[in-house]
Amino acid sequence: MKFHHLLLLLIAAWACKTTRPLPSNPVTIPVDTIAMEVEPDSIYLITQQGDTLVSLDQEIEIPMSRLLPDTVTIAAVGDIMVGTNFPDKSYLPKGNGSYLWEDVGPILRRADITFGNLEGTILNDGGEQKECNNPKLCYLFRSPEYLAENFVENGFDLMSVANNHANDFGLKGRTNTQRVLDSLGIAHAGSIDQPFKIAKIGHLKIGFCAFAPNRGTVSIHQYENIKSIIQHLDSLTDIVVASFHAGAEGSKHQHVTREREYYYGEDRGNVYELSHMMIDHGADVVLGHGPHIIRAVEVYKERIIAYSLGNFLTYGRFNLRGLAGEAPILEVKTNAEGRFISGKIHAFRQSYSLGPRNDLDLSSIKTIQRLSLEDFPENPVIIDDSGRIVYLQN
Repeated sequence: MKFHHLLLLLIAAWACKTTRPLPSNPVTIPVDTIAMEVEPDSIYLITQQGDTLVSLDQEIEIPMSRLLPDTVTIAAVGDIMVGTNFPDKSYLPKGNGSYLWEDVGPILRRADITFGNLEGTILNDGGEQKECNNPKLCYLFRSPEYLAENFVENGFDLMSVANNHANDFGLKGRTNTQRVLDSLGIAHAGSIDQPFKIAKIGHLKIGFCAFAPNRGTVSIHQYENIKSIIQHLDSLTDIVVASFHAGAEGSKHQHVTREREYYYGEDRGNVYELSHMMIDHGADVVLGHGPHIIRAVEVYKERIIAYSLGNFLTYGRFNLRGLAGEAPILEVKTNAEGRFISGKIHAFRQSYSLGPRNDLDLSSIKTIQRLSLEDFPENPVIIDDSGRIVYLQN
């Protein structure tokens, strides 16, 4: 549910201090009263009589701040690459690919805010192919536009485009990706073309930014720029969601070392230092990806950090063996200011042909549970065997 239902708030709203006086004889609000926003900062109450909407006798102006939800549910996943027509169409799913989302769709759609990392470009054809130092290890992702409809169908609101595949097909691929996401109403961030985005989702203003160590993206290494962006968003929005694509890749790099990481000579940053710095300057939810395996979660200053959400739905040209096939959904509850309340890890595992499917072994829960305990013994949370994240300071 994406904040579309306000009926439960109306009774409380009538009891609130308003900018106009309540009637001396209180009006009984019919059960079918609905709220209609008519100005940026106020609403009117109207009721339905037959097929006609009729305004109540007393016009009431209620500050929108009183309509913010008590809790916000955020669903977050890692890398998404829904199929590529490069180097040929054999790496595309059947039809529109909707079957890949069957098990995960209900959880993604029910969240107030849904986030993922778009690994690759959205482009039907053409583009300037990225050159690779080792062609045998070169993977370029070009997803046809029709596959992107699945993002809307499954509730995505925010997508990072800051990663090492953002420029697989040059400027054309990058700009077309952004054009398609704009047309679908999905807020994106992390490209040098759009470093951050302020999105209104329901009655919340969400500040969204993303960073990576790659050309064409907002760099994870420019700390002063990162601080400036996050402070700017924090001053204008209710919740700031910050994302990074960083850390060394593969099963040998599960742990958060709290040191700078390198992979094939590339500086992949110090994700511990980066995440804490972002929260220190106003970020509320920090979501990592990049290592292609999942890492620990931590709560720092009442804000949650997911250090890597791994692969989620990566069709065709990805290694999905072992740890690389773990595909969790992290469901987080915060208050309207972004403070962490509780969480839930939903366990899925990818198959090469069917997308992420329910994982009866709960392997991603066990992995996050183990790594969080090993890497952050001081962490004020407990992750139980069902995947619930309980905040001990609540």
